Amino acid sequence: MRQNFMGVVVGTAMQKTIKVRVMSQKVHPIVRKTYKSFKNYLVHDEASKCKLGDVVRIEACRPVSARKHFSVAEIVAASKVWEHTK
Repeated sequence: MRQNFMGVVVGTAMQKTIKVRVMSQKVHPIVRKTYKSFKNYLVHDEASKCKLGDVVRIEACRPVSARKHFSVAEIVAASKVWEHTK
């Protein structure tokens, strides 16, 4: 079973690479209060289909580069923000 995460695309400035922000909830060990924790992953997007704001599912794969070891499994929800194309 491969490692899977759901996250939001926050960066598309690179070629065939996107930055995905994954949120997880953790419990503080002393206060016992839940808080949100975020981590950014560089993800391989071969077809460059993902846009800013898309919700995607990413899964672990062999290392594609020094910092990329995830790939896009599917686009769960497209972003609702309209982008101006030149």
